[in-house]
Amino acid sequence: MDILKRISEHRAREENLMWKGTFAEYLQLLRKNPQIAQTAHSRVYNMIKSAGVEENEDGSRSYQFFSREIYGLDRSIERLVEEYFHSAARRLDVRKRILLLMGPVSGGKSTLVTMLKRGLEEYSRTDEGAVYALDGCPMQEEPLHLIPRELRSEIEEELGIKIEGELTPYNRMRLEQEYNGRIEDFPVTRILFSESNRVGIGTFSPSDPKSQDIADLTGSIDFSTITKYGSESDPRAYRFDGELNKANRGLMEFQEMLKCDEKFLWHLLSLTQEGNFKAGRFALISADELIVAHTNESEYKAFIANKKNEALQSRIIVMPMPYNLRVSDEEKIYSKLIRQSDLGHVHIAPHALRSAAIFSIMTRLKESKKQGADLLKKMRLYDGESVEGFKGADLEELRNEFADEGMAGIDPRYVINRISSALIRRDTECINALDILRALKEGFDQHPSITKEQRERYMNFISIARKEYDELAKKEVQKAFVYSYEESAKTLMDNYLDNVEAYCNMNKLRDPVTGEEMDPDERLMRSIEEQIGISENAKRAFREEILIRISAYARKGKRFDYSSHDRLREAIEKKLFTDLKDVVKITTSNKTPDEHQLKKINEVTKRLIEEHQYCPVCANELLRYVGSLLNR
Repeated sequence: MDILKRISEHRAREENLMWKGTFAEYLQLLRKNPQIAQTAHSRVYNMIKSAGVEENEDGSRSYQFFSREIYGLDRSIERLVEEYFHSAARRLDVRKRILLLMGPVSGGKSTLVTMLKRGLEEYSRTDEGAVYALDGCPMQEEPLHLIPRELRSEIEEELGIKIEGELTPYNRMRLEQEYNGRIEDFPVTRILFSESNRVGIGTFSPSDPKSQDIADLTGSIDFSTITKYGSESDPRAYRFDGELNKANRGLMEFQEMLKCDEKFLWHLLSLTQEGNFKAGRFALISADELIVAHTNESEYKAFIANKKNEALQSRIIVMPMPYNLRVSDEEKIYSKLIRQSDLGHVHIAPHALRSAAIFSIMTRLKESKKQGADLLKKMRLYDGESVEGFKGADLEELRNEFADEGMAGIDPRYVINRISSALIRRDTECINALDILRALKEGFDQHPSITKEQRERYMNFISIARKEYDELAKKEVQKAFVYSYEESAKTLMDNYLDNVEAYCNMNKLRDPVTGEEMDPDERLMRSIEEQIGISENAKRAFREEILIRISAYARKGKRFDYSSHDRLREAIEKKLFTDLKDVVKITTSNKTPDEHQLKKINEVTKRLIEEHQYCPVCANELLRYVGSLLNR
């Protein structure tokens, strides 16, 4: 890649985006595309929507804008977009509220806000998200503020837009002194949002309440210019460089808002309700911006307990952001964090991150009062797995049982820290599930917030995660031992289905070799069904269910195959593995394998590497471990 050429091309693209003209020319652009006069909230909502919206089978929506970085928070994000951004974009009253994301540490709050900021930067560079402002304005003011209030109603009707806000003191003075009140001559330019350039995106972080200055939010007087302009009330003697000024037309992130002194937050009351704020010796200054704050649960509870904060409480929309509760999404979070770290070169053995994810999710779940719904079953249901005795309605009931589920537990950063510790200790290029679980367990004593009771509970979850991994490890090796596994499974299933069909229809089967008629093979059918606990009394119902499923597939023109029925697939796999268990046991546990066994081990190792993403190190470790499991 020619780096300098790419830099040159990027600079040229940025320059091509720029536009400069008069207010009269801006009106012509507005006639063609009224959307360029949209509010900050509307701009954010349209940005999210433009990335794509996916309708799920259960009627919920997934927003692709967030799917690149945030995993497992689909329900929270759907609520955030629909209840806040969509309503605010329609100019409903929620746009006059501060959006407060409340959740545990490392739950994705900061990531979500960062995505909104980066997204706005990119969106302002598109035709759909173009933003125009008064040229030379430190607050990138909306050009329509130039229009006198008396004329606005008829102009709004003419252009099909709505005009809100008043001209800032600085631009009011410029209009009179530089352009003799000729609104049509006032220059307008296209702006590109940029956090680093402080255009349309601001970030405020609290400091010591005793030294925190409101000027950080609203700007300050430039005392060096007082002698030049003669008065503190001259707009030219004021620096409009506070975060509220710079975030106008876009978004301001208020980091750890509730750590600020309560008196400091009172300045947000007018901004949230009236869309303006007080700065210096001027009239109220209009601002159109989205304020996103984030905090943790304990600080929020302390905030609402203080009666002095009631006025601000009513101006806040609280959106809970719990931890992810899906194992598969938790794996994605760890993978992302590892890619972003210096551990990217390290090979993570298959199922290693899943074992850590199982542990983490278990710590976040709450014990259900629903009969039979233990934490393991609950975890599987949340992850989209089929669990015998539970239906879709049961899953929804479990989700609605606790409003605060996921607001506590082990955070992803702790897991990544422990993975790092395990890597450093082993000094290896590969790490497996046992290494990670061991590191997690050893870290309990070093975690200051884990109580003795929690430690005992977490130790139990480590054991559960280990057992889950043991089953995965055995299946992986047994699969690798089966030559043409899929073909073997298909052959066994076809044989089973032929016998089931004959049994249910009270027919006989014909021997493919001799041609003689014979009864359905009850022994074969039961050997498969017993793998998943189908009793003698329940066998007919199970077999009829299979036939109904086959018929349903046939009506839809779909082919019923080995993976079409979860429980049948599980039964077929277990049957295959049971038949093969002795072979695996002997081969993997023999310390001095003979030539045939060595050949088999090499074949299995090769298959694990080529088909299951193992490396030579973790493939051999897996075989040794499974051998010890089968010999217990």
